[in-house]
Amino acid sequence: MNVFHRTLSHSNILRKPRLAAFAVVTGMWLLSPGAVIAGDFYLRGGIGVDRPGGTAFTDIDCMTTSPAALYGCGAGGDGAPYRSSRGDFGTVPAVEFGFGYPTGRMRLEMLVEYRPRFSFGGRANFLAPERRQSVSMDLSSVSGMVAGYFDFPKQGSAGPGAFIPFVGAGVGIAHTRTREMTMTFPTTTTTVPGGSRAELAWMVTAGVAMEVGERTTLDLGWRYTDLGEVRTGQGAGQVVWRDGSRDPLPLDLAPTRARLAGHGFRISLRYAL
Repeated sequence: MNVFHRTLSHSNILRKPRLAAFAVVTGMWLLSPGAVIAGDFYLRGGIGVDRPGGTAFTDIDCMTTSPAALYGCGAGGDGAPYRSSRGDFGTVPAVEFGFGYPTGRMRLEMLVEYRPRFSFGGRANFLAPERRQSVSMDLSSVSGMVAGYFDFPKQGSAGPGAFIPFVGAGVGIAHTRTREMTMTFPTTTTTVPGGSRAELAWMVTAGVAMEVGERTTLDLGWRYTDLGEVRTGQGAGQVVWRDGSRDPLPLDLAPTRARLAGHGFRISLRYAL
C-alpha cells in the first residue's frame, strides 16, 4: 500500500506567539495589586465535560517525501482527499481552576484547564468505504488563558439564591500531547508516532451564577473552546503484517494535523478571599 510518501518543513510551535504572550502579560498586570479597582480576589474550581466536534487528520504537505507524508496526495475510496476522518474525540472530562478579581460588573481571571484524555476514533479513506481502515489515538491537553466576564444585574431577591447571568471570553495558550496513532487495515496495522504542540487557544462562555453563601457563588455555564491544531509526531512509525508473512516495514513520517474545538459545560464554585 503506497500511502506513505512526501515531506514537511517544521513550522513554529506557536502560530501567534505575540498575541498569546500579550494576553498573558496583560492578565497578570490586571490581576496585580496595583490594578485593583473594587471587590475581592476570588478562587474558582470546577469540573465539566467537553464534546469536540468532528475532525479529520490530514497531511500538512501531502507532497513531502523526507520524512514521508502519511496520507499523500490523491483521492480516497470516498472521493475525498486522503485523510483520517469520520471521527471525533468523544466526550472529554475537564478540570479547571481560576484566580480572579471583580471590577464592578467585570471579572478578570487567570484560568487553567486540564483535559486528561481525548480519545479519537475515526476511519481512513485509502480503501473502499466498506473495508476495514479504523484509526484511533489518545491525547491530553493543558491550557492557560486570560479571561474576562461581564455580570448582568441580579435576577430575583437580593442575597443567597439570587441569579446573575454572565457572558465571557478568554485567550491564551494550549499545550496538547498526542500518543501513538494506530491505523488498522484488513491485513496490516500502521503505527504513527505521537507528539506535542503549543497553540493559540480561545473560548467564549455564557451562563448563570447563584449566590449560595456570603462569600461563595455557584457558576453554571456553557462554553465553546478552540484549542487550535493537534499534531502527530515526526519520526519513526511502522507497518506490521498481523499474520507475520512479512517483516515490519519502518517508516520515517512527517506530522499530520487536525483541529480541536467544541462545546462544553462547566459547574464550579467561586470563593471570595
